[in-house]
Amino acid sequence: MRWLPAFLSASLFAAGSFAAKKSSEERFNDFHAKQTAHAPVRLNDVSFKSLTAAPRDYSVAVVLTALDARYGCQLCREFQPEWELLSKSWVKGDKSGESRLVFGSLDFGEGRETFMGFGLQTAPVLFFFPPTTGPHAAASPEPIRYDFTNGPVPAEMMHSWLIRHLDGRPHPPVKRPVDYLKWAVSFTMITGSLTGIYVLWPYVVPVIQNRNVWAAFTLIAILLFTSGHMFNQIRKVPYVANNPRGGVSYFAAGFQNQYGLETQIIAALYGILSFAAISLAVKVPRIADPRKQVLTVWAWSGVLLVVYSFLLSIFRAKNAGYPFYLPPFM
Repeated sequence: MRWLPAFLSASLFAAGSFAAKKSSEERFNDFHAKQTAHAPVRLNDVSFKSLTAAPRDYSVAVVLTALDARYGCQLCREFQPEWELLSKSWVKGDKSGESRLVFGSLDFGEGRETFMGFGLQTAPVLFFFPPTTGPHAAASPEPIRYDFTNGPVPAEMMHSWLIRHLDGRPHPPVKRPVDYLKWAVSFTMITGSLTGIYVLWPYVVPVIQNRNVWAAFTLIAILLFTSGHMFNQIRKVPYVANNPRGGVSYFAAGFQNQYGLETQIIAALYGILSFAAISLAVKVPRIADPRKQVLTVWAWSGVLLVVYSFLLSIFRAKNAGYPFYLPPFM
């Protein structure tokens, strides 16, 4: 059986020689017929050489991949469905072959010599071979390489890359198949949401129309934004920081800096001050008992004094030049 490898090599050489004798038009017609039946065309070393042989008056887009699980190429398996979608969409939209483009796929298991010839150490790699003759012949016959450095590429992005090299020719769009499961899930969710709204509407309307709910929501929003919440979101400030003594700093020095926890503390102080002021203006006048009313006034006034004094002390801690203060926090 020693003659078997030599026989196979001779057969491949003969097949390649026979294919090379075909004209460019004959080769395009053969491969276009194959991709019309099944796109992309599955290639091996011999058919790859035949497809990309010069002269050619057509373009070739070939992905060199490694789909076998033993090669562990996750990127290859992720991109293959997108490549098949692109090639099938293109061939379906250009059945007559007017764009003169052939899509191919060469797996490492069937194209070791080709991989070695290009010196490839990774996969997948896309090669675009422009025409060498005809009205769209490129200045250089060398293939254009696309490396998947940023992970798997969707069919639409690869389509955009290809059409940049196919000026003056048809560019059939990518058409994804209808995802009926997605439509069914969306329909079910929308129907369920509408049903839930219909059932809960009598209970939701009173809440939506309640002035106290809107007042609370508005007050919370005001407190968040006046205390610096948007500043934190824009600057991405830390929640707390370590101080030189090995402890934790809750307040950042300077009026142009702040921490996340500092914002929450300031918002809470603003909330207490607001609630105290509202209580003095709205709740206290409604108390019928004069003595109780006086005690309440003193209680809320004390809360205002203590909390506002603490707030001013925070401002002085952030900036020693701040001129205002109140006891008991000096």
